[in-house]
Amino acid sequence: MPPGDRANEKATAPRVATAALVPVQLPPMSKEPEPLDDPRRGDVDEWGRSERMREVARRVYAPLYERWFRVEWEGLEKIPTDGGALIIANHAGAVPSDAPAIMHGIETELGRPVYGLADQFFKGAPFIGTMWARNGGVVAHPDNAYRLLREQNQLVLVFPEGSKGTGKTYNERYRLRRFGRGGFVEIAMRAGVPIVPIAVIGAEESMPILFKVPALAKALGIPYFPITANMLALGPLGAAVYFPAKFKLRVLDPVTFPDVDPDQPRYSRSRIMDESEAIRQRIQEQLYDMLRHRRSVWFG
Repeated sequence: MPPGDRANEKATAPRVATAALVPVQLPPMSKEPEPLDDPRRGDVDEWGRSERMREVARRVYAPLYERWFRVEWEGLEKIPTDGGALIIANHAGAVPSDAPAIMHGIETELGRPVYGLADQFFKGAPFIGTMWARNGGVVAHPDNAYRLLREQNQLVLVFPEGSKGTGKTYNERYRLRRFGRGGFVEIAMRAGVPIVPIAVIGAEESMPILFKVPALAKALGIPYFPITANMLALGPLGAAVYFPAKFKLRVLDPVTFPDVDPDQPRYSRSRIMDESEAIRQRIQEQLYDMLRHRRSVWFG
């Protein structure tokens, strides 16, 4: 092609349109974008506790607390009104009635939430696990207890006897079982909080175990399968209905460890066991004293 024709072709070739780059003003990005689906919205905290649910539970439980068990406290002022504290108590009843009484009394009288540590079994139970968590139940693990006590300054309730306490038969009532390996003492030392012991009478008689069926317990994968006096008296209804035993709760002087620094990697095992046994003995002595002065199981 001649050079002139090439020039004409360039001159007549269509031009490709190019869009002008116009600056666009974008809205500022938020520093913390809201999650689209936050399961903890509302009043459910990281442990699963819901204050709205606790309020409903307190309203439902109040007649049982006030008129059925007629709970009386002694020394409630010894429980701290601020800061973390580990509350411990003796444990009893085929379906324990002491935990809700303690939690209800502290929350209504002192206005402080209480988190109750319990076995993993409750968390894994359908529906019951959710309701248990919504009402302040937390899996009993040292890390959970430490965070609640040290980092969040909460009141934590634990029963050192565990299922050995609730599995006692009626002829063993008010005789405290061994407090495990004293793990609750080590947690209190590590978190730098006091231990507040409580002696409870009444729970033993609210749902007393007459005997247990080990074969059924093994088949169901539970610590024990009780046959209670309530079942014999009330039939199937007795599995959920308590006897109206009079409850009395005595708060003992808090146990502190001023000579022990918190957050240490290790603590003296012998010191932990000695402190645990001393606390167990204090609660045992108070139980005997309360029983000596009790006129009636039903009227106190």
